[in-house]
Amino acid sequence: MLPGQQQQLIALITTVIGGLLPDATPAVKLERPKVASHGDIATNAAMQLAKPARRNPRELAQQIIDGLLQHDEAKALIASAEVAGPGFINFRLTTAARQAVLLAIGEEGIGFGRQAPRADKVLVEFVSANPTGPLHVGHARQAALGDALCRLFAAQGYQVTREFYYNDAGNQIDNLAISVQARARGIEPDSDGFPADGYKGDYIFEIANDFIAGASVQAADGESVTATGNLDSLDDIRHFAVAYLRREQDLDLQAFGLKFDNFYLESSLYTSGRVEQTVNALVESGHTYENEGALWLRTTELGTGDDKDRVMRKSEGGYTYFVPDVAYHVAKWQRGFHTAINIQGSDHHGTVARVRAGLQALNIGIPKTFPAYILHKMVKVVRNGAEVKISKRAGSYVTMRDLIDWVGRDAVRYFLAQRRADSEFVFDIDLALSKSEENPVYYIQYAHARICSMLAQSVQLADQVPDAPVETLVAPTEFALMQRLAEYPQTVALAAQDLAPHHMAFWLRDCAADFHAWYNAERVLVDDLPLKLARLRLARATAQVIANGLELLGVSAPERM
Repeated sequence: MLPGQQQQLIALITTVIGGLLPDATPAVKLERPKVASHGDIATNAAMQLAKPARRNPRELAQQIIDGLLQHDEAKALIASAEVAGPGFINFRLTTAARQAVLLAIGEEGIGFGRQAPRADKVLVEFVSANPTGPLHVGHARQAALGDALCRLFAAQGYQVTREFYYNDAGNQIDNLAISVQARARGIEPDSDGFPADGYKGDYIFEIANDFIAGASVQAADGESVTATGNLDSLDDIRHFAVAYLRREQDLDLQAFGLKFDNFYLESSLYTSGRVEQTVNALVESGHTYENEGALWLRTTELGTGDDKDRVMRKSEGGYTYFVPDVAYHVAKWQRGFHTAINIQGSDHHGTVARVRAGLQALNIGIPKTFPAYILHKMVKVVRNGAEVKISKRAGSYVTMRDLIDWVGRDAVRYFLAQRRADSEFVFDIDLALSKSEENPVYYIQYAHARICSMLAQSVQLADQVPDAPVETLVAPTEFALMQRLAEYPQTVALAAQDLAPHHMAFWLRDCAADFHAWYNAERVLVDDLPLKLARLRLARATAQVIANGLELLGVSAPERM
């Protein structure tokens, strides 16, 4: 059912219940039965209300049905209803109610499933890689999840900002600088003189050569840096290497088809004084103490689930990594983003409680659930039945660019968004390249391309298809496909609400399956012109909604394959 139809039916059921049980406060919910033969839509409202009302649930369910079918509005939606099991009510829709989705898709087109713009702002921070090397497959999973989530929220009318947080301060940046310095001086990664914690990928050698040559690079936010070639200046090397890798990462993101709205530098939190201001505010809050020369935050007292207090400032004077994280999230809040979502690897699990504890200690009105987190498991890449672990360029891991080069952007985006973020995932290169129904990307895109081919064969009828009568669409596979299309708006809303782009991936696979089942069961290009036009209209609507859904995952909808 379309959302508007569901709301209408819920209102009618609520009205009938009000007449039967005046003191009841029902929260009527509709769901699709797990077994298709049980009906199109169902509710357990009678079962929920029977016990407090001291009524037999099956008898109450039948009374609801009897009352409901006295309303003409209900009769327009419901062809039949029956009591099942302990008191479920199963409804079967009228033919007109099923076919209404084609009118909605025809009127709304690319807007089908989208909501009107609203003032609510959402900040999604994702990828946020250290500028110390190429983006790896974990970053690729973040990119797929984050961009799809942004598209889903935008479809729900939110004002969405994509943000990339650069950890451009700390030990890892120092290691980057001394690694480039060593390679520039001719020290090989496997030699004794190479830094113990240095980076060994081929990209370090490339940076070193460009630094010696005095090359210029332009980072993603427009900053241009020219190498000085001075191997005695680690500051110069660090500045150039960070800019170089920021540019390389941005090129990877461009290949992925992803553009961020804002880049935020960790170093700016120090230069702007935000870190110092945050530390002073935490001290003033009374939630800190000193022990053995270090400054601690009483995170265990702040109700965010941390299992022990945390060091903020080490005895030698440096801040631990969660302190700038707290300052950064204060900045998010003060910038007006009261809904913020962070997508990070599952190894950041401990960060959640610590950052939230710091925000609570400040007592500035930030809720305990801010920010929201999606923590994803890492990805195993398999090719020819064996795990792929090494990329020559990166040195020790498969990169985002490797995946894109191997299987293409569409497959990377879909595959990495098709599972729950907290589930383990094996990226099968051979499957992603296969042209079979086992490959979900191919299967979905092929459905769209097949429809486009049919429409092209009937181009002389194109003007008649949009308004073709649809009363003849009564085959079981047609009803199933129309019902699937009607579920699309709710799927988009649920995927955004649950922070779960995989709902969209599942729906697309199911829709493609319903289309192929219909296509194989019913000829579309028949001699009967009214039936042909009706089926072309259903096919065209299906292509539109598949394209809409693929767009929410950042995947193309090809017209031919």
